Amino acid sequence: MSQELDLRDYFQIVRKRSWLIVLIVVLVCLLAGVYSAFIKKPVYEASTKIVVNQKSTQSDANQLDLNQINTNIQLINTYKEIIKTPAILDRVVTNYPELKLSAEQLSEMVNVSSVNQTQVMTVQVQDTSYVRAAEIANAISDVFQKEIPTIFNVQNVSILNKASIEPLTRPEPVAPNIPLNMAIGFIIALMIGVGLSILLEYLDDTIKTEEDVKQILDMPTLAMIIKVGQEEKKTETPRSQASTIPKRGEKNHGTISK
Repeated sequence: MSQELDLRDYFQIVRKRSWLIVLIVVLVCLLAGVYSAFIKKPVYEASTKIVVNQKSTQSDANQLDLNQINTNIQLINTYKEIIKTPAILDRVVTNYPELKLSAEQLSEMVNVSSVNQTQVMTVQVQDTSYVRAAEIANAISDVFQKEIPTIFNVQNVSILNKASIEPLTRPEPVAPNIPLNMAIGFIIALMIGVGLSILLEYLDDTIKTEEDVKQILDMPTLAMIIKVGQEEKKTETPRSQASTIPKRGEKNHGTISK
C-alpha cells in the first residue's frame, strides 16, 4: 500500500493479522520455556562475606577513628578489583589444583560486591554445581585473607561467613529464570509479530475492497465482480442448462449439428 498509514490503520492491520501475532507469540514463549526448563543447565550461586580493616596504630587501637573507617570504605573498591586479579586467582589455582580451573575461568565465575557505606565484601561464585561453587568461593576468600597483607598494609582481614558445602536445604538455582525468559520472549515475539504484520500489509499492493478503490484511485465504485463458490456453481448449473434448451418450434442457434 503506497498511501501513508495513520494510527487507526495500524490498529486495523494488527486486528486483521492477529492470528499471525498470536501464533508467533505462542511459539516463541513455548521455545523459551522448553529451552529454560529442559535444555539450559541450572546455575547455582554460593557466597562468602569478608571484612577488611587497615592496620591500626597503638595510639588509636582503643578508640573509634571515623577517618580510618571512611578510608577503609573507600578502599573496598580497590579490594574488589584485587580479588579478581592474577595475584589472587593464580594463587587459588596453585593451592587448589582439585578445582581444575584456570585464573581466566575463575575470573569469569566470580563476582565481588559490597553494600554501600560498609566494609563488608561479598564474594559470589556461580557454577552448574552448588558444591563446586561453594568450594571456589571459600578458596578465593582464604587466599585473599592470606595474600592481602603482603599487598596492602592490612592485617585485620576476617571472613564473616563461608559458603556451606552441604546446605541444610536443597539450593535453588539462580539461572535460568524461566518466568523472566518467557516474559522476555513474549515481548520480543509481540514486537516481531506486529512488525511483520505491518510489513506484510505495506508490501501488499492489491485492491480487495471498495474502501481500497476510494483510497488508492479516489474514484467511486460502479460495479463489483463477485467470486462464485463451488456450491453456488452446482446450484446454478441446472438453470443455465435449462436456459440453453430451445423451445418447440425454435431453432437452437447456439449449437452446430452435422
